[in-house]
Parts: sequence; structure tokens; C-alpha cells
Amino acid sequence: MAGILTALSPQMAVPPTKTKEGYEPQFGINHMGHFLLTKLLFPTLIKTAALPNSDVRIINLSSSGHILAPRGGIDFDHPDLPNSGIWTRYGQSKLANIKFTQALSDKYPNITSVAIHPGGVGTNLMNTWFQSHKRLEWFVMSVAKTVEDGAKNQLWAAVAPKGEGFGKVESGSYYTPVGIKNKGNRYVTDAQMKEKLWNWSEEELKKYRY
Repeated sequence: MAGILTALSPQMAVPPTKTKEGYEPQFGINHMGHFLLTKLLFPTLIKTAALPNSDVRIINLSSSGHILAPRGGIDFDHPDLPNSGIWTRYGQSKLANIKFTQALSDKYPNITSVAIHPGGVGTNLMNTWFQSHKRLEWFVMSVAKTVEDGAKNQLWAAVAPKGEGFGKVESGSYYTPVGIKNKGNRYVTDAQMKEKLWNWSEEELKKYRY
């Protein structure tokens, strides 16, 4: 799995290529790479969470783009979505970030796991797409948030007090900027999908030595 671990920079609107392991890059890196990285960190995370007064958090960067996921949410039979467009594939990977977060919250209640949407931020994330949409690049970047503003939601999730209600971080939740709990689309509330994604991802990892 070295390929998706050494290229963990989020992927967005990229052509239908493959990672070294054969995954569509947005799903392979945005979900599988982060699933593996989190598993590799579990011994330390779990040990730390057992210490007195500990506050261990996992913050997954999702997106409002999860609403672009295909019908059914996640296509476990064909996760590369060969007959779909780049934005549908991106949406599936971002929905996976939320479902992974929910599963983490269920399985590891001593760890606070949340998914956040940073907003539209002016980074190089869309550079590949801009290469063929030059006329839209200036407009998109002109209305995008600064990187400093884009970091606010994840910073809030990292330091805000835990609990329920406004201003507090609740494990298993999805937040839009800044600190606003959001229900997301109908797939976000699908309780079976989070367990299916977890089990599917675990089976995928059995193919590799890590």
C-alpha cells in the first residue's frame, strides 16, 4: 500500500487513472490511504485515549461535495465508477470520509472522530481540472477562501470542547464552517453504509502487507 500512503495529498477532479494498487485515485487516496494510515496509528491512539484526562481526536477532511456521490452513495462493486464523471467520483470519496468517521465513532467511543468541510479554499487542489478549464480558474479562485480561513473549521474541531449542542464537538458528526453541525445528504444518515464501508475496506487491506 506504499503508493496510497506516499501520496496522501487529497485528490479532486482528476482524470480516471489508477493508483499503484489499482484504485481510482480520489477513492484510493482520499479514503483507502487515510483508512490505512488511521489503522497504523491505532495502537498509539488507543493507548493515549486510555490515559487519564486524555483527549484524542481524529478529524477527517470531507466536503459538501459528498452530495455528488452516485446513486446508492458508494458503489462497492465498482468503486472506480468507470461510467461516471470526475465529480461523481470525487463525491463518492468525500462521502466515504464521512461514513468512515461515523464508523470510527461507533467502534472507538474513547476517541472523538469528526468530519469537516473547510469550505471552498484557494489552494492548488483543483490544478488538474483548471488545466482544461482555464476560463473558470480566475473566477473560482477569486471567490475562494484564503488558506487561513480554510483552516478554521478543522482548527475548531481540534480544540473546541466536546459534547452536544452549538459550539461543541460531537463524535461522529459532520461540520460545515465554522462549527455548524450538518446532516448532509440522505446517504450520510444511512446507518448500514458506514458498517459496510468499514468491512469492505478491511477486506481490501487483507490483500496487502503493511
